[in-house]
Amino acid sequence: MSDDQPEPRPRDPSLRNYKPSELRIASEFLSTWAPFLSRDLCQHCTQTLSDRIRSLDLELDSHAEQEHSEENSNIENSNSPGMSEDHDDNCDNNSIGSWKDGWNGGSEPVVGPSTSSSPQLETPPNQQKKSWADMEEEEEDEFEEEEEEGEEEEEDSKTSKRVVDLNAATGELRISKVVVEKPKLPREQREFIRFTNLQRKKDFICLERVKGKFVNILDGLELHTGVFSAVEQKRIVDHVYQLQEMGVKGELKERTYSAPSKWMKGKGRVTLQFGCCYNYAIDKNGNPPGILPDELVDPIPPLFKVIIRRLVRWHVLPPTCVPDSCIVNIYEEGDCIPPHIDNHDFMRPFCTVSFLSECDILFGSNLKIVGAGEFVGPYSIRLPLGSVLVLNGNGADVAKHCVPAVPSKRISITFRRMDESKRPTGFVPEPDLQGIQPLSYEEDKAQKLNAPKPEYHMKKQSVRRAVNMEARGSAERSYTHIEPREPTWSRRGPANRRRVGLNLSS
Repeated sequence: MSDDQPEPRPRDPSLRNYKPSELRIASEFLSTWAPFLSRDLCQHCTQTLSDRIRSLDLELDSHAEQEHSEENSNIENSNSPGMSEDHDDNCDNNSIGSWKDGWNGGSEPVVGPSTSSSPQLETPPNQQKKSWADMEEEEEDEFEEEEEEGEEEEEDSKTSKRVVDLNAATGELRISKVVVEKPKLPREQREFIRFTNLQRKKDFICLERVKGKFVNILDGLELHTGVFSAVEQKRIVDHVYQLQEMGVKGELKERTYSAPSKWMKGKGRVTLQFGCCYNYAIDKNGNPPGILPDELVDPIPPLFKVIIRRLVRWHVLPPTCVPDSCIVNIYEEGDCIPPHIDNHDFMRPFCTVSFLSECDILFGSNLKIVGAGEFVGPYSIRLPLGSVLVLNGNGADVAKHCVPAVPSKRISITFRRMDESKRPTGFVPEPDLQGIQPLSYEEDKAQKLNAPKPEYHMKKQSVRRAVNMEARGSAERSYTHIEPREPTWSRRGPANRRRVGLNLSS
């Protein structure tokens, strides 16, 4: 030992009578449970406990040459002189205070770069996220695959368990993590489960006098919730931000991205239009509100087409009105949409999907503007996150609707189908949005009927049969013969026959 190296700490005499295998087990166990054992202890007691645990490693050092072969001894000397390979992680210089902050205790190797030679858990290579161009060629389960990835990341701790392996020959204790794979249902079955669990509200009622008659101005409105999971919503919002950034950089066609300057509260929300360019008001060239036939915008992004297929397959929109255009509204706090009825250049029904934050939408045949971004109407609907509001019938053509100033940032995507006579020049329908078939409720019912019954249900049925058989047997044993009585109606005959007889004898 050189002069500049510190002198080894004295060994604890009380540990000399224990075998190295026993010390090794004790060291592993106490290191793993150090954060729990040191909880609520004072600094002095914590340091004492730390010294006691480290004394086990010092005692193991004295037996290292006797317990390990020459090959293992060479490995130890090359990495940490005088220390066993199995205990490099246990012999760091951190105090128990650092264990309270998340130290592993050496029982579970830390995943990541390390200079230690101790074995570490192998991590699978990171799966690269799908490009949005690839999603265009896939089926309707892209969202479910994305969602499963997010669920696996969130529930990784729930799908793994610790395995403790004790080598009887050497007395070595190994603690490792083993990932338990969950059984997965087929894609079709997963989709049916989500499809049948949708919440649909279609009974909106608000009576107002229109042209001298009371009508339900909300007839035709539908609110669908549970269409998009939290993971799916995040994917969509992230993609909207990517499209917005592309618009800022000038990478989209001129009329696709629009960010007018704010000249008053509630004005100037950012919009992205795909499929067609819609003119909200008479522009500087004198064009009236509606679809501009000679203005070109970018086609519907692949991810948005995935959304459209979901909406049609899950009976949110009918297959006779598959959207071929959409508009994205990006609201900042205080932005709004004034009262209006959507232009009839677009077919009915159409729908709006809400993201980022909840908000209210007002309906009424005569909405009033009371201030910047402030409106008054007879009926308000709360739009939950990921919900889809479908507008049709009176809800689209009789009642006006508006969005008051939103309290926080919000994103909405409105999907609409253009009137074929109003489509812009050179418009080509999207091939992958043709022939979308909705899921069948009958097929879902057939699957439920043919599904095997749960075990507990079969047990209940067998118990009922046993009870019925026992009761039937006891009834047969106690049965006493009773002469059957002739029914009263057979003896005296029908009442009308008696009346006929009386009339004949008179």
